[in-house]
Amino acid sequence: MKYEIGDKIIVLHSNEEGKVIDIMNEKMVMIEVRGVKFPAYMDQIDFPYFQQFSKNKVVDAPKPKSKVYIDEVKREKPAPRQLSAPGIWLSFLPVFDKDVFDDDVVEKFRLYLINQTNDAINFCYTLMFGGTANFELRNVVQPLSDFYLHDVQFEDLNDAPRFDFEFTLVKENKRKAPYFETTLKPKAKQLFKKIEEIRRSNEPAFRYLLMEAYPDKPVEEKVTLNPMANKDFRLYDLSQIGQFLEPARTVIDIHIEKLTDNYSHMSNHEKFTLQIRTFEKYYDLAIANRQPNLIVVHGVGSGRLRDEIHDILRLKREVKSFVNQYHPSFGYGATEIYFNS
Repeated sequence: MKYEIGDKIIVLHSNEEGKVIDIMNEKMVMIEVRGVKFPAYMDQIDFPYFQQFSKNKVVDAPKPKSKVYIDEVKREKPAPRQLSAPGIWLSFLPVFDKDVFDDDVVEKFRLYLINQTNDAINFCYTLMFGGTANFELRNVVQPLSDFYLHDVQFEDLNDAPRFDFEFTLVKENKRKAPYFETTLKPKAKQLFKKIEEIRRSNEPAFRYLLMEAYPDKPVEEKVTLNPMANKDFRLYDLSQIGQFLEPARTVIDIHIEKLTDNYSHMSNHEKFTLQIRTFEKYYDLAIANRQPNLIVVHGVGSGRLRDEIHDILRLKREVKSFVNQYHPSFGYGATEIYFNS
């Protein structure tokens, strides 16, 4: 092996010095340059003293140094950090091994979360196989840096993998969304294609874009009942309001496919917002029509939608009680609400 852990090296294309921190396989090493860790092929680096001896040195006669006063010294400007590809990325670094025919085969992938934004991001990461959680991690990825997640065996990626992420800003910004969710479900055929592409292009890894930029806070629609500001509003007597309301329901199903046909193009945040607004709409209709109870079918899933509905109900004075127990029609995927009479 040409290199060992701790060896000082120089990156050929950028002439930057670094050191070897890990031996990945016969062709690749993990190096660290100015605090940033990344993989590199061995033909992309060299020992620094090789370049020093290979350069032709010309020794000139020493020149007299002129005096430089302290107020004439120019301040050094730090080199600005550059965004190579803005956004949050999930990087797959293949680790190769030899098979019985001495051919290179992918043994596993090393997964990295790459933050190419200027914000520190909290993340909650879950890897699922066949609908079952296999690995979970919560941490922070700093701006313009990489975060090692874990290793995944290559053969495990044939078992319907799903990579779930939830991002929040470390530094709260009232103009930004409270969170951002995304899911990656790569097919085995896509992974094979990606491996062939990086082999042809001599790249160490491939990656998927998870978030191009942290989203702004959705604009809330505000409706004013000021007749001077909204001349098209029609006013009715409060005793007659019931005849102008949409019919109430005793059972509402807020699965996203029941609410819209275009959910495939919606983000998780948009789906969640539509489901909560639909629940609140029929909750208000139930109160206006003096219903004794209301059943909300939310499904089981991760429980996030159910928990949000329960948090809302705890603050409603019209609610006498609510329960999420087994129902012959909905299983555990529904909450029954009882109102005060």
